[in-house]
Amino acid sequence: MTEFSLLDLAPAAAEIFLLAAVCAILVVDLFLRDDQRFATYLLTQASLVTAALVIGLSAVEDVVYAFNGMFVDDPMADVLKIAVCIAVATMLAYSREYLGPRGMNRGEFFVLALFATLGMMVMISANHFLVLYLGLELLSLSLYAMVALARDSARSTEAAMKYFVLGALASGLLLYGMSMIYGATGSLEVTEVAGRIYEGEALPTILLFGLVFIVAGVAFKLGAVPFHMWVPDVYHGAPTAATLLIGTAPKLAAFAFVMRLLVEALGIGRLLAEWQQMFVLLAAASLLLGNVVAIAQTNLKRMLAYSTISHMGFLLLGLLAGTMQGFGAAMFYVIVYALMGLGAFGMILLLSRAGFEAEELEDFRGLNQRSPWYAFMMLLLMFSMAGIPPTVGFWAKLFVLQAALSVGHLWLVVFAVLTSLVGAYYYLRVVRLMYFEDAVETAPIAPRADMRALLSVNGLAVLVFGLMPGALLALCERAIQLSL
Repeated sequence: MTEFSLLDLAPAAAEIFLLAAVCAILVVDLFLRDDQRFATYLLTQASLVTAALVIGLSAVEDVVYAFNGMFVDDPMADVLKIAVCIAVATMLAYSREYLGPRGMNRGEFFVLALFATLGMMVMISANHFLVLYLGLELLSLSLYAMVALARDSARSTEAAMKYFVLGALASGLLLYGMSMIYGATGSLEVTEVAGRIYEGEALPTILLFGLVFIVAGVAFKLGAVPFHMWVPDVYHGAPTAATLLIGTAPKLAAFAFVMRLLVEALGIGRLLAEWQQMFVLLAAASLLLGNVVAIAQTNLKRMLAYSTISHMGFLLLGLLAGTMQGFGAAMFYVIVYALMGLGAFGMILLLSRAGFEAEELEDFRGLNQRSPWYAFMMLLLMFSMAGIPPTVGFWAKLFVLQAALSVGHLWLVVFAVLTSLVGAYYYLRVVRLMYFEDAVETAPIAPRADMRALLSVNGLAVLVFGLMPGALLALCERAIQLSL
């Protein structure tokens, strides 16, 4: 009989702490009046900062397993979990002034954000198919509720229903694929599944069918074409604070999900070649549809939704390379994308106020006349999303293109560059509106000091990492090499 020690729980210390913190915040919030809700916000932020510190202090240089091999702690997990905590904390800071006038400054919003964070952290460190699915469902159910939290908004309710129904369908596909992998290999543990496939003990036909269902489920969670139908409606219909969360941190968890499920478990021999071919089609379709349809959008949230689809196409370029260079570039890309997404949606929250959602492109008209500094921050973010140097978005795209080119996907790289040129049009259109059109809105922009500082750091980080991308790229590549 195996002896149990508290040290066995050390790899999951951050998750255990976060779960305890959520339970404590739920109880504390019951005793607070509406005018004391700031205490819930502070407790939530303190929980996220502490979780990030626990992850950083317990970071490992090798791969450590817990819970009988169902949970894994490695450098890739540590980097991604710290990035998730930072992204969620930034989202909450940006959303403070937005939530109050819309009746959403309640404990439910903060608790759901923490539960979503916990789900992402479990996804990132899962080494078992059921643990992966548990983390995914915890994240998904929290996001469904956050989208529907604006109870008086018919648009939000409709978006939540679409998200829930389509999300349930994708979860079913994913679960069915996992069950077929179990039928083919007799195991649900990632490392054991890989071992049995490598040794030729798995049933190849059932494996292939299971792989197709899993790739379909993963593509839905990423928002890749043709499983993208939920992205524009949910981004547009959800309260902007919820959209900010949906569009940033979960992409980090989705990257880890792909790495655990497809690279570590199913990245062997013929299976690797099969899902690489599927990713080629998904990437090409996402790049084309995302960039072309975004041109027709007048709503900034919908434009950023189609932009997300195209960015997921670039992320798939790094993954389909199937090399350490490609995985490192893809990890760099997803972290950079989260940074850019936080800034772009943060600008929408900055310009929004009671009774007014600054989500139309016209709302950014003449922003330079109202605030040259924030116009410059938005310019940096749009340049980075378009992949224009010297911003970090240029390097993110360059690294994944190099990875895809190194394995012979020349036509796909050329196609990605051409679609990226199309995408530059709608990003630069925002810049033109800010700098070359007269302002129609004259309301002063006077955010709180913490939001002003955080948004400035967010925008400048895009430029700083663009001038010095080496450290972040080296961190990502090192994390991948030590984890695989």
